[in-house]
Amino acid sequence: MAGLLRKKIVTERPHAEQLARTLSWPHLVALGVGAIVGTGILTLIGVGAGLAGPSVILSFVIAGSICACAALAYAEMATMIPASGSAYTYSYVVIGEAVAWIIGWSLILEYSLVVSTVAVGWSGYAAPLLQSAFGFPDALAKSPELGGVVNLPAIFIIAVVAAVLCAGTKESATLNAVLVVVKIVALAVFVAVALPAFDATNLEPFMPYGFSKALGPDGVERGVMAAAAIIFFAFYGFDAISTAAEETRNPGRDLAIGIVGSMVACVAIYILVAVAAVGALPFTRFAASAEPLALILREIGSPRVAVFLGASAVIALPTVLLAFLFGQSRIFFTMARDGLLPQSLATVSSRGAPVRITLVTAAIVAVLAGLLPLGEIAALANAGTLAAFVAVCACMLIMRRRAPDAPRTFRAPAAWIVGPAGILGCLYLFLSLPRSTQLYFLAWNAAGLLLYFVYARPRAIARG
Repeated sequence: MAGLLRKKIVTERPHAEQLARTLSWPHLVALGVGAIVGTGILTLIGVGAGLAGPSVILSFVIAGSICACAALAYAEMATMIPASGSAYTYSYVVIGEAVAWIIGWSLILEYSLVVSTVAVGWSGYAAPLLQSAFGFPDALAKSPELGGVVNLPAIFIIAVVAAVLCAGTKESATLNAVLVVVKIVALAVFVAVALPAFDATNLEPFMPYGFSKALGPDGVERGVMAAAAIIFFAFYGFDAISTAAEETRNPGRDLAIGIVGSMVACVAIYILVAVAAVGALPFTRFAASAEPLALILREIGSPRVAVFLGASAVIALPTVLLAFLFGQSRIFFTMARDGLLPQSLATVSSRGAPVRITLVTAAIVAVLAGLLPLGEIAALANAGTLAAFVAVCACMLIMRRRAPDAPRTFRAPAAWIVGPAGILGCLYLFLSLPRSTQLYFLAWNAAGLLLYFVYARPRAIARG
């Protein structure tokens, strides 16, 4: 048992490899909004509508409420432990090394697959433009399971974003803020055009597949909760902010503003867009589309606005890639610095950016994006995120008991309601995921524990 419950101590002593502190709260809010608003609303709203019908609006509310509880817990923990690593670091400090490994391993799953999913979603918007402008072959814009050979646009955009991150943290954050504005303007235009076409009959029946997850005659699990478990993907992203703790100038203040501020803004945006979408067109007409919002605009007679939305998605969706690739590289970096992954990966450039681990991460997710379909990736990414959210809510509650008087720049309101609600909500969403996703997630963590006992734990103990 030696080492399994060993806890990490976070000190102000600088590490040999130190990340540059260049970010302020506007950068963090933009990072959060850039991460949250993306593939989930631009592409997965179609998947969610196919699973829940018009009641996908309720799915958005449920998923958003659970994420809001987790966001409050993240804000409290991020200001108490302003160190890079997010849920992995909080678990290491509060619970112990073995649990931290499981959460870190789950975060690797989350961030890697999110980047892949968003890259595939970006390709769904970019490919039609490439095909109409340059005659780009369809076989090179789809994964093998979708009838193509390889998704080259998805691989390309990952390479571009990785190059931007390698240029430096502040530079990439500034570019991200500009692109976030483009994305928000595009969604505002969609709401302004689609909302006047609202037809209440499109909401009938409101809940055609019921509330709880149920297996339909076609073998697909549908219902409000089945949709919520998938489009939960649309709401997270604020956790990427907590990975920037060591690169934030005033983490005690700015992390809470970034996490809570970006989450509140995005919940409002999502509900508006969802109401406008399902009210403007029967859900069956856009549920299977790779570009549902653009399709809705074309169907209601606004093809030029559809082109604008598609172009905006092509330009602005990379903000999600940037935020999550940023977060994933910092998770890898921190685990390597702790000795649980090869320490040679924990190096930074002269500009304070972890270039080596960024390139390794980009290579991994590019392979996934080029070969896997969107739906399966998103569901499995959700499982990793739910595990991390449960851990952070648990860490907040443990610290409220263990150190009730410890300094907290941000205190989650009604912690003993918010924390358990976040835990129970995440567990319910996990049970609402497809059975195959649950099994894949358990298999991923079984492999992770094997790696921990064979490789990571002996090196961590030797280092300690």
